Amino acid sequence: MDEQDTEYAYFSTDPSWSNHYLWPPLQKILSNLQLSDRRIFEVGCGSGATANMLAGCGFAVTAIDTSAQGVALARDAFPHVHFDERSAYHDLAAEYGTFPIVVSLEVVEHCFWPRKYAQTVHDLLQPGGVAIISTPYHGYLKNLALAVTNRLDDHFTALWDGGHIKFWSEKTLRILLEEAGFREVGFIRAGRIAPLAKSMIAIAKK
Repeated sequence: MDEQDTEYAYFSTDPSWSNHYLWPPLQKILSNLQLSDRRIFEVGCGSGATANMLAGCGFAVTAIDTSAQGVALARDAFPHVHFDERSAYHDLAAEYGTFPIVVSLEVVEHCFWPRKYAQTVHDLLQPGGVAIISTPYHGYLKNLALAVTNRLDDHFTALWDGGHIKFWSEKTLRILLEEAGFREVGFIRAGRIAPLAKSMIAIAKK
């Protein structure tokens, strides 16, 4: 069985549950960057909700996902955005060029080869460009709370076909990004109070 045999299923272009707590900090990060070049590349766009939100904020968005179903839904719903069926393991920079911003929300936890993913994101950026990458947050207090409340099985979702296969802390995600050549890697947390955050968002400069 290869990666494509467990394609993530999409049935709607509505924002996902995680979009509701990830979009506000994402929008704030982007507004603080004061960009003159309004092009963004999204790695792992799903069915296009975030790409459409970014387009609504005045960005020219190119977005890719491995899901043929998700890309088809996105193209039908959001024709003003460029969507393609591609993988983070492809040489995306050779095909699309480089961008000032790369966004990738809740993707790296699904990757069998996270170092290839991180290198692809790095290659997509112009010198000085910024990657904005989110993934579920894991830290000592949150993991302890999950154990004490007997929610580890629910959280780690072992029975989810095509689900999360990597579980990142700030330390391990920082190592991944620095290995790929990123510098000035910082983090903010999203959803709940910081020690129990649902996700963390890495902001990493090339």
